[in-house]
Amino acid sequence: MAPPFVFPQILRALEEDPEDNHRLFAQNPVDVTSLRPSDLEEFVKGVSFDLSDRELFCIEDQDVFDRVYSLVRSFYTLPPSCKCNLVESLRSNLSVLLPNVDSISRSVQDQEDEVPIIDRITSHRNALKIYTFFLITIVMTEESHVSNVDSTKVAGRGRKKLVVQSWNWEPQRGRMLNLIANSLEINLSLLFGSSELDENYLSFIVKNSFSLFENAAILKDPEAKDALCRIIGASATKYRYIVQSCASVMHLIHKYDFAVVHVADAVARAESKYSDGTLAVTIIRDIGRTDPKAYVKDTVGADNVGRFLVELADRLPKVMSTNVGVLVPHFGGESYKIRNALVGVLGKLVAKAFNDVEGDVSSKSLRLRTKQAMLEILLERCRDVSAYTRSRVLQVWAELCEEHSVSIGLWNEVASISAGRLEDKSAIVRKSALNLLITMLQHNPFGPQLRIASFEATLEQYKRKLNELEPNRPTEDSSKGPTSDGDSCNGDGEIDDLQPEVTNNTHLDSLPDSCQPDNEEDIREKDASVPDIGNVEQTKALIASLEAGLSFSKCMSASMPILVQLMASSSASDVENAILLLMRCKQFQIDGAEACLRKILPLAFSQDKSIYEAVENAFISIYIRKNPVETAKQLLNLAIDSNIGDQAALEFIVNALVSKGEISSSTTSALWDFFCFNINGTTAEQSRGALSVLCMAAKSSSRILGSHIQDIIDIGFGRWAKVEPLLARTACTAIQRLSEEDRKKLLLSSGSRLFSILESLITGNWLPENIFYATADKAISAIYMIHPTPEALASTIIKKSLSTVFDVVEQDQAQSDSDGNTVDCLTTVHVAKLSRFLFVVSHIAMNQLVYIESCIQKIRRQKTRKDKAAAESQNTEENPGATQENNSINAELGLAASDDALLDTLAERAEREIVSGGSGEKNLIGDCATFLSKLCRNFSVLQKHPELQASAMLALCRCMIIDASFCESNLQLLFTVVENAPSEVVRSNCTLSLGDLAVRFPNLLEPWTENMYARLRDASVSVRKNAVLVLSHLILNDMMKVKGHINEMAICIEDDVERISSLAKLFFHELSKKGSNPIYNLLPDILGQLSNRNLKRESFCNVMQFLIGSIKKDKQMEALVEKLCNRFSGVTDTKQWEYISYSLSLLTFTEKGIKKLIESFKSYEHALAEDLVTENFRSIINKGKKFAKPELKACIEEFEEKLNKFHMEKKEQEETARNAQVHIEKTKNMESLVVPSKVKDEPVEEYDDDDDEEGVSDSEIVDPSMGEQGDSLKASDSEEEPSNSEEELSDSEEVPDSEQSGEEEEEEEEGEGEGESESSNVKRGNRAKLSSSSIRRSLRSSSRT
Repeated sequence: MAPPFVFPQILRALEEDPEDNHRLFAQNPVDVTSLRPSDLEEFVKGVSFDLSDRELFCIEDQDVFDRVYSLVRSFYTLPPSCKCNLVESLRSNLSVLLPNVDSISRSVQDQEDEVPIIDRITSHRNALKIYTFFLITIVMTEESHVSNVDSTKVAGRGRKKLVVQSWNWEPQRGRMLNLIANSLEINLSLLFGSSELDENYLSFIVKNSFSLFENAAILKDPEAKDALCRIIGASATKYRYIVQSCASVMHLIHKYDFAVVHVADAVARAESKYSDGTLAVTIIRDIGRTDPKAYVKDTVGADNVGRFLVELADRLPKVMSTNVGVLVPHFGGESYKIRNALVGVLGKLVAKAFNDVEGDVSSKSLRLRTKQAMLEILLERCRDVSAYTRSRVLQVWAELCEEHSVSIGLWNEVASISAGRLEDKSAIVRKSALNLLITMLQHNPFGPQLRIASFEATLEQYKRKLNELEPNRPTEDSSKGPTSDGDSCNGDGEIDDLQPEVTNNTHLDSLPDSCQPDNEEDIREKDASVPDIGNVEQTKALIASLEAGLSFSKCMSASMPILVQLMASSSASDVENAILLLMRCKQFQIDGAEACLRKILPLAFSQDKSIYEAVENAFISIYIRKNPVETAKQLLNLAIDSNIGDQAALEFIVNALVSKGEISSSTTSALWDFFCFNINGTTAEQSRGALSVLCMAAKSSSRILGSHIQDIIDIGFGRWAKVEPLLARTACTAIQRLSEEDRKKLLLSSGSRLFSILESLITGNWLPENIFYATADKAISAIYMIHPTPEALASTIIKKSLSTVFDVVEQDQAQSDSDGNTVDCLTTVHVAKLSRFLFVVSHIAMNQLVYIESCIQKIRRQKTRKDKAAAESQNTEENPGATQENNSINAELGLAASDDALLDTLAERAEREIVSGGSGEKNLIGDCATFLSKLCRNFSVLQKHPELQASAMLALCRCMIIDASFCESNLQLLFTVVENAPSEVVRSNCTLSLGDLAVRFPNLLEPWTENMYARLRDASVSVRKNAVLVLSHLILNDMMKVKGHINEMAICIEDDVERISSLAKLFFHELSKKGSNPIYNLLPDILGQLSNRNLKRESFCNVMQFLIGSIKKDKQMEALVEKLCNRFSGVTDTKQWEYISYSLSLLTFTEKGIKKLIESFKSYEHALAEDLVTENFRSIINKGKKFAKPELKACIEEFEEKLNKFHMEKKEQEETARNAQVHIEKTKNMESLVVPSKVKDEPVEEYDDDDDEEGVSDSEIVDPSMGEQGDSLKASDSEEEPSNSEEELSDSEEVPDSEQSGEEEEEEEEGEGEGESESSNVKRGNRAKLSSSSIRRSLRSSSRT
């Protein structure tokens, strides 16, 4: 009998001679690499013949074993045919060997003699081990060789691939691994004597199987992967190789992310095949026992472990649900990836682990409680500290909604949390919240439409029905909220199917199109009969469901304002998902969705391509229908209800859709039918809307309007224009949009008629006041667009307009002359007519300016074409070289430049003649401008008529834009009005005009820059907003230099009106993108000016935080450190110290920045006495410690000690100074109260003003020594004036000798050497003078008596 085979550590260990001679080893291996190819082939054939011809146990024979070992040792060097023969022989022998195990067990029952059976078992076990060893070794050798070749250069890899393909290794690998898996799945307990296999045998298979799991290419092969999963499952579950398998699984999960899903498959297959989840439970508990801090460091491992847990929960929900308790503590860990995974696990468990209907009542109750606990955890995790976890939770809730795993009782709570997350600070959370709400709408259990009015009406009906079923039921019960989950869902948490059917039936009468207006009265006045759904309990459940649906509808409707805010977000995902949610809300007829969708139109101008595409797709899905008439109706209704900004966006979108063919010709025809009243029921307003859409489409395809020119004139200016006055304005716009060819046709066919109509529009009085100005604007523009000589017709219009204003004046004057009375002409002028006249004159003047510029451009284009044609003709007729020489000569002589100069001179003259005219020449508009200037200066009249002032100032501004001299003469008037006008409309209009004037005449407006910035402080919101817009436009387009008044714009960041604040922030954001970020240079100046303003500390902090946040470059930050530190030296105000230090703390510090801060210590050391200043510097130090290297960290710590030391010293010095001041004040108070007893009996003398220079009052009781001191003061004043007021005060006061000596002693103790002795000598001298003066005073008093 052959010796037993023992698995070696490595293959070549089989060549070592065992000491006990009790194991099989290779005694005479052959070096097959030295054999010739023919000899090698014969050698392999001999081995294959022996393996196939002899019995299965021949592998134990020493000779066969040695030869097979020799081939396996050099397997990768064998040619493909030899490899295939050897592998096929070994695999076929093992496949035949495996069924013999069952025959051995049957032989054991029939055989009486045990000795031959034991020998057979030993031979089978030995052969199984040898075949398994050689096959696995071949797999590992070949895979290792393939991996090495794949990692080399491309050419080598290509050659190796050809070799592998010629042998077709992958199918062989799969069959070999499947054979090994089959060997583990049969009953091996008889071969090994027990259910536990040989440790070496099992560990060899498991170790190499997990090693193959580390190869991603093998896992892509389904057959090989399936075999490896079976091997791992059988080893761990059937043969209880748990601990080692679990350790290998954890290693795979942590290190190889591609193996996570496959490992989960292996674990799940083991549980399903053997009905034993021990491996899964062990892995779960091993993960649960891991320290949560370990996952913080190993982020990749945490990610892989999390994915594994989610995959395992998806495959084994019941096993995971019974062991999830060991994972819940990881919710308190710091790794958000693990928390994300646990959230995903709970979502899978809620959806899959509790679907069984079997079991008793207690088990069902336990499952429901467990599910409820998981749902509560998911709700709680919506407020997780990590944005990634909050986002993941919302995604899980969306998945649960899709799986219909959220009960009605929980539906509104989830919707409320999701709506609240729309305002989350993280964009990914907002995106997940939007997607969750979209999913909830798609899968809502309440019906296809969610209008609040419909729900309320239906709910009211069923409440009445319930009252009829329960006549004795208190009415208060009907106001209860939604019932618990058990009332609206079955025991497993699924949504009850009864409620959607009923709610759908109750909503069948709702409007099919959300564009139709909701008529709540009609809904409430419907027939009170409702479907009978059964007994009282079912009615209660339905009412609870209806109340839940009503709450959900209200929740969605309440989120509309937030969605509008999200459409203005800087994040493209916010905008796109908000649009998608609004579209879904419109589909379900959520209240307010239609109005909010109108607000997506301005987003068409977004520079982000994805946002524009989202807007365009939303527009197509909402307004473009298959039926052309419906599409036309949608578009014209949208045009009617849109404001000016929305119409501009609508025009942009319509142009794009016409170009792409999304708006078809049939839709255009339908629009013409609406305009021409060819469709029954068309109103004048709809006709106007259709023409507006056609005008928008004509911008990209001008031929659209050419076929209906006559209809535009007849309908647009006919009787329907009196019904809908705005129709005339739209018709004027259509005329302007005509193509050049269509304009010529119009002039030939109906030119005179059209111009007379336009003239009557401008000069007539039939248009309402609120429509006249817009219509006259378009009419004048149309005249200048198509009339061959527009100035002639314009002069006629001005004269007629003038006559309509002053004809009444002439009649009144004639009447007054006949009566012999004098009447003021101004009293007879109608304000409305005068306002219209001023508008017409100013607008014609502006259009004349534009017309002159267009003429000049046309002349230049014609000249360019003429020169180009002449040059081409000369090139064909003459020598090109000579032509080029002539052109260069003309250029040197300046002939071309002289033509351009002449053209410019003519243009300037023509522009100047509009308002000013020539010297001594009469000018129609010029005379009106003179009148206008005088009118605007008559404040007494204008204050009585604010509308007239608005029109007059607008007209004045237009005339100022045209002419520089007129502008200069009226500029002071304009700024006076813009500052003092009581009407905010006037101030707002003038503010806008200032922007146009600054563009037109920048040199004239430059001295008034400060006044323009002053508009930012106006009390009116509209004035401030326009000022921000105007200044932003001028500065960002380099039309105005950023002056020292930019702090006014910075203050607007904290404006009470959010719109103004947003505009100011947008201005600084755009300013930071220009050049090298001008904010960097402006920041110190802004800081200094804001510090001197009466600004709240919170507002200052917010402004500086925003401005500094726009500075990104490290070099600029480092330079700002030095600049801000230098500002400390010139400032003495503690408030400014605090502001500067706070601004420093906002900077992003680098190593250089910290060093500059330390080097500038001298400039701010005097400010360290303030606590807030020191705290700001400490925050800088804490920032620096986080990124500092060891050397810099030591410097920072030293700087911190120095900072604290100086702070304490400065605080002590301040405390000492305060104590000294308090002591001095106490001493002075004591002096004023002390009266020596020795002078109480003496008479009190009154001093003359001459003697008492300090003004002692007559009623005061004064010590004699004080009088002596006063005389000495008088004597000393005659010689020299005191140095300061403090010395005067000290000289004028005298204290008793005892106190004075005490003070001297204190001063001597606190003095500083020589300086103190000198001061004491001076005091002694003063006392000597005081004593002599007191003697003289006493002598004078005695002589008086």
